[in-house]
Amino acid sequence: MAYDYIIVGAGSAGCVLANRLSAHQGKRVLLLEAGPSDWHPLIHMPAGIARLANNRHFNWNYRTEPEPQLQNRRLWWPRGKTLGGSSAINAMIYIRGVAGDYDRWAQATGDARWSWKQVLPWFLRSEDNIRGAGTLHGAGGPLGVSDLRHHNELSDAFVDAGVSAGYPRNSDFNGPQQEGFGLYQVTQRGGRRCSTAVAYLQPARQRSNLEVRTKATVARVVIRNGRAVGVQLQGDATVLEADEIILCGGAINTPQLLMLSGIGPADHLREHGIQIQADRPDIGSHLQDHLDICTLDASTRKVSYDHLNELAAGWRFLRHRSGPGTSNVAEAGGFVRSRLAADERCDLQFHFVPAQLDDHGRHRLPGYGYTVHACYLHPRSRGRLRLRSADPAQPIAIHANYLGDAEGHDLQRMVEAARLSREILSQPAFAAYRGGPVFPERALHTDAEYIDFIRRKAETIYHPAGTCRMGSDASAPVDSELRVRGIDGLRVVDASVMPSLPSGNTNAPVIMMAERASALILNEAPDGITRP
Repeated sequence: MAYDYIIVGAGSAGCVLANRLSAHQGKRVLLLEAGPSDWHPLIHMPAGIARLANNRHFNWNYRTEPEPQLQNRRLWWPRGKTLGGSSAINAMIYIRGVAGDYDRWAQATGDARWSWKQVLPWFLRSEDNIRGAGTLHGAGGPLGVSDLRHHNELSDAFVDAGVSAGYPRNSDFNGPQQEGFGLYQVTQRGGRRCSTAVAYLQPARQRSNLEVRTKATVARVVIRNGRAVGVQLQGDATVLEADEIILCGGAINTPQLLMLSGIGPADHLREHGIQIQADRPDIGSHLQDHLDICTLDASTRKVSYDHLNELAAGWRFLRHRSGPGTSNVAEAGGFVRSRLAADERCDLQFHFVPAQLDDHGRHRLPGYGYTVHACYLHPRSRGRLRLRSADPAQPIAIHANYLGDAEGHDLQRMVEAARLSREILSQPAFAAYRGGPVFPERALHTDAEYIDFIRRKAETIYHPAGTCRMGSDASAPVDSELRVRGIDGLRVVDASVMPSLPSGNTNAPVIMMAERASALILNEAPDGITRP
């Protein structure tokens, strides 16, 4: 059976596309997902993320290669492997970024349709914000965007500390200005996680023209005479054919699949005996991510989530959709334009967790405490992905190259992020809770001390992007309509096509990109009306 569209990856973008494309009854759509369905109850209870971290059924559990600037540590990169993808296992923070991010995309692609003015309607189309519709918010869209139903008193202390440190209080990071400290809005509805599987895929599942297959790993895209005509699943020689193939595997899986299909750096593919379909040297290159440093203090009061009564929290969530079970854990945050900011945008972001978070929460610490995450938003370092072999079951080699820019630009900003974290935690708002330092273990004074701390403890904040960047230059793997250069009938819609990272979390931008992509494919306007 031939399809109009085969979508590879039922993650943040794939579920959006499955909904929007199958809304046209005459179009047959096949959605393929390597992981299982999102059946697990802890996916849908927001605070369940703490228990899902090491669950290999729903997480690709990638690791980088040894990172030269981080004491050769191999960093853990979780990525969603279920319906909803990473939107099913993330902290649900809804952040768009700022106008300057997308105006830079428009410049990189030579296409004004990626400017802030022209992407904003696609953000609004996706959104069902509990605060109602306005010039900067949408209502009635598929994606639930809510205020937290529950947050810890320590999160209030963090916001107050940011204000006393001299920054504005901000009740809406997606409002007129991003700068300041406040509570995050989250992708939830009624106290439950609202992944793209819940928001977009569930309402479309009953459509007769949409087929969804889980535990279906694609081994390669089949290309004939320069055109993508179908895909093959692992362990199955059958070719599933379609008029168009849309890859939504994310910044790691999409470039891997392209390379396995013969699209990528020709010399590298020849090393693994892969037949060349298109020599695209930049596929797998330009890898970007937000590196993050955590500062932890012990708490003298037992109010954090470190030793939460999980049974009581779960019962309250099931009965009333309230209490700490509805928390996204990273409840509060902030955006700062530091003294090192290179342009008009905020360059540092903070996430506050009212618990001690070490090694992504996988290392449980004794006692009670709280954590400030801090990341630099506009890194200059670029990494790359490379195949280990032609075996699709082998994970790709991730060379993130954190802090690898020649000028030390990123490292200077990370030092500033760590310094400001300690400054915020030293504010009077934490006086009633402040115990001793946990990480760093003692007061730091010099740049050298902060640099040592960063190299020893920094981790990802889960925003890889850029490995199939779109651009106007001939070397960019993808054009501004998300078509893979050199191969007809093949598009990429996920974070891999981002020319540069937005100023914040990446999930909302990916959803916007999928809304935008569906319209490019169907020739629609933001109101969903097909244009002649």
